[in-house]
Amino acid sequence: MTMINVLFIWEVRKELQDYLRNGTSDLENLNLIFLDDTSEENLLKHAPDAQIVIGWKPTRDFLDTATNLRLFINPGVGVQHHIDTFRELTQTRDITLINGHGNTYFTAQHAVALLLAVTNKIIPHHNWMVEGQWRRGDSHAKSTPMRDRKIGLLGYGAVNKKVHKFLSGFDVEFLVLKRTWNGEEEFPTPVKQFLPKDLHTFLKETDMLIIAVPQTADTIGMIGEKELELLGPEGFLINIARGIVVDEEALYNALKQKVIAGAGIDVWYEYQPTPDVINRKFPTRFPFYELDNIVLSPHRGASPMDDLKRWDEVIENITRFAAGRKDFINVVELDRAY
Repeated sequence: MTMINVLFIWEVRKELQDYLRNGTSDLENLNLIFLDDTSEENLLKHAPDAQIVIGWKPTRDFLDTATNLRLFINPGVGVQHHIDTFRELTQTRDITLINGHGNTYFTAQHAVALLLAVTNKIIPHHNWMVEGQWRRGDSHAKSTPMRDRKIGLLGYGAVNKKVHKFLSGFDVEFLVLKRTWNGEEEFPTPVKQFLPKDLHTFLKETDMLIIAVPQTADTIGMIGEKELELLGPEGFLINIARGIVVDEEALYNALKQKVIAGAGIDVWYEYQPTPDVINRKFPTRFPFYELDNIVLSPHRGASPMDDLKRWDEVIENITRFAAGRKDFINVVELDRAY
């Protein structure tokens, strides 16, 4: 029996090691390799023997050295940093890239939380109560009812499918814009369907926009000044995709000038911000923190990171590989970049 080596390229905590071992315990031809030393030097020693590699950011030297690699699993959503490399590698090698979706339930939950926080003005009323200002009321910050609103789901992958389900109990209508329609989709409620060419019509009809698209050449900057104007002064925007999908300056100006009603943002523009003179770090060039119509979130939609069930799809893909199957979950289509 040929052994299948599965190499984890970060220091995996004991609890997760046990969970992965238990989940694959019936696979006799499997060898899970957890390293105490994850230095590049040690990873390169183990690379040639691995058929499956699991991790986030391997070096190109590592991938070139992993000559037996057949399946690379990125355990989180977002593979834009892998696309060019794997396009090159797959010209001469048979490697499948997997985009992990184990955190999509939490990300969808976070999107709904941001939407309700910004529409119900949770943050300002909380802050006033912390200050001892009791019941300032609607004259200072009133809620926006969800009832009879139109929810626009921009992108309809694993995250927005769950958002749709979570919000389906509200008395709202749903609009969905996705790249293609095959006529076989199933939805928890009726939807109005749009294609990318219909973006402006879609935005005109949307009251509350939830963005959950991958970062590709087609989505970078797809929401700019014109698109925010179309969303309108009663429109809300929630971005849980990538910051770069929404033009940074246009978003700031739209919020400051009340071109749109509000936003909840979990994804940003500068992930290694330089501290200011009093050691504050802001992931953007603009003072979003001065605005009263935005909820700021530090890219934590995937929390809790220590949840174990998020690894079930990784276990399933390992199991399918061990059985000689090719029908993996969440395979990245390299030509489409997601």
